[in-house]
Amino acid sequence: MFSLFRKIVVLCSLIFSMQVYSADMINGEEIKEVEWEQLMPADFTFDDIFDVEKLAAIDDFDPKAQQILDEMMIAMQSAPIVPEMDGQMVKLPGYVVPIEADGLNVTEFFLVPYFGACIHTPPPPSNQIIYVRFEPGTKVENLYDAIWVTGKLKTESMQHELATSGYIMDAFQIAPYEL
Repeated sequence: MFSLFRKIVVLCSLIFSMQVYSADMINGEEIKEVEWEQLMPADFTFDDIFDVEKLAAIDDFDPKAQQILDEMMIAMQSAPIVPEMDGQMVKLPGYVVPIEADGLNVTEFFLVPYFGACIHTPPPPSNQIIYVRFEPGTKVENLYDAIWVTGKLKTESMQHELATSGYIMDAFQIAPYEL
């Protein structure tokens, strides 16, 4: 009798632990929660893109100003990525910049670290933009709302008229961002 009770307890413990553990896995892969800074190489700084001294020395109406801006935009489109992130199952928060949608149902979008990126301001560096595909789509009623996206990250770029991403993600889960 004691032996049967013990087996039931062990079995229930195993089932419970598998359920808890599976919450942190998708398709048998462990999910790694990622911060946006982790998508940039450790030695990367925005000083690599922005030559502050050069910018400060140029007047807005100087013909060279547009040339410098164009050079900076090209550098931002090819910001270095972190090769070790390729193939990782990750979860990170961000904001949606719709690319492909049917009404409010968005199936392709850029995930960016702050609201307004690519829409109201120049796009962030490419290593801070993720092109996301989510086949069933997600309802986006308000671009002000942050979301969590979980999926397989690839170190591939995608060019679009709005921006260039340094990463591509096939998403498996999308959820509202809650503190």
